[in-house]
Amino acid sequence: RGLSREPGARWTEPGCRSCTCQEGRVLCNAVSCSIPCSHPLPAPAGGCCPTCTGCLHEGVARAEGDVFSPSDGNCTICVCLAGNVSCLSLECPPGSCPSPSPSDCCSCHPAKCSFRGRTYAHGARFSLDGDGCTTCVCQGGEVECSFAPCPILDCPQHQRHLRPGQCCSSCRDPLAPTGCFLDDNGVEFPVGQLWSPGDPCELCICQADGSVSCRRTECLETCPYPIRIPGQCCPDCSAGCTYMGRVFSNNETFPSELDPCLSCICLVR
Repeated sequence: RGLSREPGARWTEPGCRSCTCQEGRVLCNAVSCSIPCSHPLPAPAGGCCPTCTGCLHEGVARAEGDVFSPSDGNCTICVCLAGNVSCLSLECPPGSCPSPSPSDCCSCHPAKCSFRGRTYAHGARFSLDGDGCTTCVCQGGEVECSFAPCPILDCPQHQRHLRPGQCCSSCRDPLAPTGCFLDDNGVEFPVGQLWSPGDPCELCICQADGSVSCRRTECLETCPYPIRIPGQCCPDCSAGCTYMGRVFSNNETFPSELDPCLSCICLVR
């Protein structure tokens, strides 16, 4: 373009093109702009990139730090900071409601609630039917009610009951056992009952907690020919003798079945 440029020189051509002189040649590229803000202002006269020293919001240029309300109002206030626009909506305290004008945003008074023949102020909370199980609140003329949540019970349905004045069911207290029930024969024994479950050497007792405790009897045979009495655990050495399948009383004499010339006598020692 009729100008001489030094090697390595950089300049900007019209149309926002960045050029450089490299080894006798001119290389040009479009200017790349990095915009670190959400609402930049358009590039100033003679510039290529937008600027973040102000804000462009809804087509209106705002200076840095400018506080303004958007065109729709609705009690919203915005501020321009480093090219970014942040907006906040005003929250009205209880007893007031928002108005379209930011200067008088919270001025009106919400409607009261008429519910079951009674009048409640805005924000009032009350119980339905006075049972405390349902909580209601008055919001701008409308009543919203919610039920109290109940805990999850881990007992069967037949053990649940609703106590007077309570909102949620609870589990009944478990009853103390009155005896021991045996599933094998269907017999129930009271607490403290002793019995033998078919084996005369085994003795069981019904415990206070409903459990069954059993113990076996160990027999010590003190004679070589004891008498075994049906239904009795240990053999009896005091009633007589058992010899070759026959029972003999004490001091009784009898012939030997192995040798007829031998005579035997039962001696209890």
